[in-house]
Amino acid sequence: MKVETLLPRAIAYAVKAHEDTNHRYDEAPYSLHLALAAHYGERYIHIIPTEDHEKVMCGIWLHDTLEDCRLTYNDLKKVFGVEISEMVYAVTNLRGRTREERAGQEYYRGIRETPYATFVKICDRMANYTYSISRGNSRMKEVYEREMADFIKKVIPADSVIDYSEMIKDLSSFTE
Repeated sequence: MKVETLLPRAIAYAVKAHEDTNHRYDEAPYSLHLALAAHYGERYIHIIPTEDHEKVMCGIWLHDTLEDCRLTYNDLKKVFGVEISEMVYAVTNLRGRTREERAGQEYYRGIRETPYATFVKICDRMANYTYSISRGNSRMKEVYEREMADFIKKVIPADSVIDYSEMIKDLSSFTE
């Protein structure tokens, strides 16, 4: 499977999967969230090795398909291969009644241990956070602000070869 040909396919797949399940982002098509996350991916992709840009961008576009669209890991793996599917799986919330149960220690360990899942998750958080600010959604804005320091500690691998400092600085600036 040639990775360079996958991004247009991933975009179409993710948009259709969310449309097929009538999944919305407030009243907007869910593709708004995916495009916003991809915007942040494109903005910071320079911190990722060039040979992995395409698969990381695929991971960003597909990041919510397992969580929201009744797809399985194997569904994704058949179309996009193991590496991309692992990124998506890692950022998929666990089952749980509360936010803490859905995104606990095991969840963040999976992100830290999966190549590029940290990048995907930070792009997702930036998209959600900036959207909540733009919509005046003070409840979610407050949640993201309250979680900020802990989120950064949990999501960044201690031994990361990728320097996420630019992304973290910009994410942290949203609270100012």
